[in-house]
Amino acid sequence: DRVLFTEAAATPGVPVVYRLPEDRHTNPDRLNLDRRKLNVCPVLEGEDNVRLLNFQHNFISKIENISQLKRLIFLDFYDNHLECISGLSSLKSLRVLMLGKNRIRKIENLDALTKLDVLDLHGNKISSIDNLNHLSELRVLNLAGNDITEVRNLRGMQALAELNLRRNKIVTVSEIDQLPNLQRLFLSFNSIQSFDDIRCLSQCNVLSELSLDGNPFSVEQSYKHCVLKNIPSLRQFDMRRITEEEKRLANVIAKKEDDKKKEVGRITHLKEKKRIAINNAQKQWEIFHVGTPGSENSKSSREDKSSEPEMLSQESVADSTICHLAELEGETLYLYGPGSLDALDRNWGQQAANTVTNAIFKFIDFDDIVPHLGKIQTKFPVVQKLVFTNTNIKTLPQINALAVIKHLECLTISDDNPVTYFHLWKPYTLFRLAHLSLHHLNDMEITGEDIVKAEKLLGALSHFTTSNLPQSRLLSLLGDTR
Repeated sequence: DRVLFTEAAATPGVPVVYRLPEDRHTNPDRLNLDRRKLNVCPVLEGEDNVRLLNFQHNFISKIENISQLKRLIFLDFYDNHLECISGLSSLKSLRVLMLGKNRIRKIENLDALTKLDVLDLHGNKISSIDNLNHLSELRVLNLAGNDITEVRNLRGMQALAELNLRRNKIVTVSEIDQLPNLQRLFLSFNSIQSFDDIRCLSQCNVLSELSLDGNPFSVEQSYKHCVLKNIPSLRQFDMRRITEEEKRLANVIAKKEDDKKKEVGRITHLKEKKRIAINNAQKQWEIFHVGTPGSENSKSSREDKSSEPEMLSQESVADSTICHLAELEGETLYLYGPGSLDALDRNWGQQAANTVTNAIFKFIDFDDIVPHLGKIQTKFPVVQKLVFTNTNIKTLPQINALAVIKHLECLTISDDNPVTYFHLWKPYTLFRLAHLSLHHLNDMEITGEDIVKAEKLLGALSHFTTSNLPQSRLLSLLGDTR
């Protein structure tokens, strides 16, 4: 535009701009003052009706001398030296405000500009998003090239359709889902590490275009599929149109991941249920065996433990007070708590049952186990190893009951069982179960010498008792193996 510059005596150092009447008549709504080497905003003589004002590429550091422009709808201060937003409170008709490439550090003093449609603040030094919640008619917001680290404070901008946040320092994004009309979002070249940092985008139902390239997250192999899976409304991603095949593949991967998560959740719940059942079985055992000789937990060690069954932290309340567990894991059958013995009547399946070689009993009174040993032999015919932990085996004759396990090769009676306090318990076990192929006792290999010693020690006593004692007395001493 052809303009004339002068200076008023009342305001020395402040230029006054005016146009000839014929020039103003040719273009009354627009005034271009770009590239005029201006250091301050000039006084605009006779330009009260101007609607578009351009101050691009000058050196202006403060917005002033434009408060009389009541009809102004477009104001452009791109590429100046502005350090703050000010001097705009009277421009209530303003629709477009361009303040890009300045030195602005804070978003402020926009309260009166409720009709703003476009706000451009790119290329400044803004570190946070503030004071925009009242701009309910704003459709385009450009904050690219600033120092923003966290996206928040977006509520209230109900009409916002495009948000540009490229080239910031963003690590987390929130409240994007509070923008009901957002269609285009640009987050390229930030510091976003994973989709969890932008999880709120999955709630943006009308978002059709998104860019995330240049973030650490974008180098991950599953990057694109993860985004497409979580934001199904997208039509364009990283400046490329999304094909139907890409959508289909993302859906397939999403289903596999969901199935995997469900399976992991199911396994986690089962593990938690198992942990609590075992813990409850232990607590119940301790309640009824306080002070039992050989118990691994003395009364003093239990004083700070609750005797109440533990509750599951989530989901099934029905599972929360279970005090027993029967579990088949590979070749081992685990039985915790007296209630687990009922599971021996279960149909385990012939194939599974025939693979079981180990049976482990824990927190069950041995006298309760004895009536079920026959079922162990019948249901799991190849069982070779038995382990008894916290089972209250307290007399030698109780060991006689193990004679029904025909293929028993390994036996462990842990030292929390009182019987292990007897010096003769191992020789007695070897002698009494000599007809079996026992070759390990409490993880120690049984030698021929061990067997000979047991025979010498207990053989004569056995001959004497079987020859001289009545059957009733004999059975009471040695136990009835039937």
